[in-house]
Amino acid sequence: MSYQLKIEQQAGYLHFIVSGRNTTENVTRYMQEVIRECAARKCSRVLIEERLEGPRLGTMEVFSMVTSGAKRYQGMLEALAFVDLNAEGGVMRFAEDVAVNRGIPVRVFRTLDGAQQWLAKLPAAATGAAAETATPKPVP
Repeated sequence: MSYQLKIEQQAGYLHFIVSGRNTTENVTRYMQEVIRECAARKCSRVLIEERLEGPRLGTMEVFSMVTSGAKRYQGMLEALAFVDLNAEGGVMRFAEDVAVNRGIPVRVFRTLDGAQQWLAKLPAAATGAAAETATPKPVP
């Protein structure tokens, strides 16, 4: 594994800090871990602080990963705030558009503070039902 994932329980959400190499394999693996932790902790609100290093992923790689992830994790999260500290260009906005168009409740932020403020302003979680029933779906 060429990434590290740190998890911090916050009031109302889980904060994941991921560091390591920026590859499609690492992004796919850490997202699987995020979903598993959310299900185990019955938490459907997430903040991902991505600190991956190396070349940025291309538009088609991002499209493919987001589309595949959306199919697999549909309905499992109530809110996903995403901060890529090494983002360049508009690829993260593109990823947000693709995810939202596929029913994933994600917002991309330039700063950690912006993401935390957005999560704090969300209405109280109903029951965490999204995480309670969360079971990753196999992708064909």
